[in-house]
Amino acid sequence: MELRVLRYYLTVAREENITRAADMLHITQPTLSRQMAELEEELHTRLFERTNRKIVLTESGMLLRRRAEELLSLADKVQQEFQSGGDELTGLISIGSGVTAAVSACLPKLLQDYAQKYPQVRFELHTGTAAGIKDLLDKGLLDIGILMEPIEVEKYDFVRLPVKEVWGILMPADDPLAQKTAITPGDLQDLPLIVSWRIREREAKAWFGGDTEHLNVFCTYDLIDNAATLVERRLGYAFVIQGALKPAPGLTFRPLAPEVSNTSVLVWKRYQPSHPAVQKFIELAQDAYRA
Repeated sequence: MELRVLRYYLTVAREENITRAADMLHITQPTLSRQMAELEEELHTRLFERTNRKIVLTESGMLLRRRAEELLSLADKVQQEFQSGGDELTGLISIGSGVTAAVSACLPKLLQDYAQKYPQVRFELHTGTAAGIKDLLDKGLLDIGILMEPIEVEKYDFVRLPVKEVWGILMPADDPLAQKTAITPGDLQDLPLIVSWRIREREAKAWFGGDTEHLNVFCTYDLIDNAATLVERRLGYAFVIQGALKPAPGLTFRPLAPEVSNTSVLVWKRYQPSHPAVQKFIELAQDAYRA
């Protein structure tokens, strides 16, 4: 299986049309159709459902799309890492994170300081859930991750970032609870809750005094924008990290009392050789935040 054919496949998957994909790839339509048929034959599976109007991926086709994206991303990364820039450090550093206070406070300064020393190095930023970031780290598709603790310390080396991630409740600004300076467990009794999976059962039980069985959990979420939309519609009260919030008219944040907070860490795979550009970035972060 050639990387070139996988690039052809992703173009067909994106365009959902052989003719348009062939035009974009600057090859003939019969050539592209033959390549796709040979790919299906090589994998012994059907990748497309062909209709008069468009091409739709089968389940096998969707799986190949994910794997092809990963393979090509890794191939592009390898090529970037070995491109020569003479005596000057070059390369591509891939960094993944969620949206937190630590990312906003620390990452721009690290990138700025690094770029001043090594202006030929480029960065690739990926935003996602913690589970997604860890998966990409483990597959070698990311060099660096920024994650909230606790983390699996046996898999990663890390530098702890000096920013506290404070949990609280997001609610409409005119809600009666918005008159309070902090939210207690009793304030949320019987109210519909929108809960992040990041609040672990142990932490939730500790904050609620051990009684979580009777909570009215309306839904759970992984990205804050989805939770904020539900709060805007007055469907519930969302547990959120203050640093993940964007300014939103009509919504307000109140911290939990007693306080619930986490710290974030900048992580990289343990026992994995790093490209010189990545190693220099790790050293910069260690110098900045090791203390």
